[in-house]
Amino acid sequence: MTQQTLAIIDYGSGNLRSAAKAFEHVIATENLPFNVKITGEAADIDAADRIVLPGQGAFGDCMNGLKSVEGMIPALEKAVLEDKKPFLGICVGMQLLAGKGYEHGEHDGLGWIPGKVVPIKPNDSSLKIPHMGWNTVAYMAQNDEISQNFAVFLKESNKKNDPYFYFVHSFMFESEEKAHVLGRTDYGSDVTALIGRANIIGAQFHPEKSQEDGLALLSAFLRWTPNC
Repeated sequence: MTQQTLAIIDYGSGNLRSAAKAFEHVIATENLPFNVKITGEAADIDAADRIVLPGQGAFGDCMNGLKSVEGMIPALEKAVLEDKKPFLGICVGMQLLAGKGYEHGEHDGLGWIPGKVVPIKPNDSSLKIPHMGWNTVAYMAQNDEISQNFAVFLKESNKKNDPYFYFVHSFMFESEEKAHVLGRTDYGSDVTALIGRANIIGAQFHPEKSQEDGLALLSAFLRWTPNC
C-alpha cells in the first residue's frame, strides 16, 4: 500500500502531541499506511493526503494564530476546498470552520461550513460552564451522501449506540444547515458535537482524549474516502 501523510497543523494552539500519539496508536494497531507529521509549514499541507486542525483556547486567538502562519490559510483553502482532501477539525479547530465566532467580541472564521460559534446556554442553571467532562453523542442520520459515508465508517469502527467523548468548551457551533450536523450531545440543550460537509469533518469533543470511542473516530477518519 502507498504510504500517505497525515498533517497535523501547528499554529500555536492545541495539544499536538496527544493528537499525534492517538493517530499513531490507531495507525500501528490497524496497520494503516500513514505517517504523521506535525507541521507549521504551508508547503507540507500541499504535500499531505489528510489534514487535522486541532485547537484549544479562544476563537479569536486561534484564528489569529492560524492567520499568523505564512501561507497557511491559502494552502488549506486549496487543499481542502479545491483538492478535496479529507479534513478533521478538533474542538476550536472545528469551531473555526464557522463564518463567525462570538467569543470576546466578533471574529471571522474560515467560513467553510455556514454557521456561527455562540455561548452554550443550558436550560438547567445547575449545569456549569464550561461544559467539561464525558458525555454521550447521538449520531444523526443525514441525506448528504458524503457525510453519511463518513458516518458509515464511524459506525463500523464503533459499535456502541451511545459513545462517550470528552468535552471541554464554553462555546458551541450553531449550524445554519441541519444537514451538516452529524452528532449532538445534551448539555441542558442540544449542542452540536459533530459536524460535516463534503470532505470536511469537525468534532467539538477531543477524540484524542476519549479512549476507545475517540480512537474509533480517528480510525474512521483515516479510512474514509469522500466521494466529491
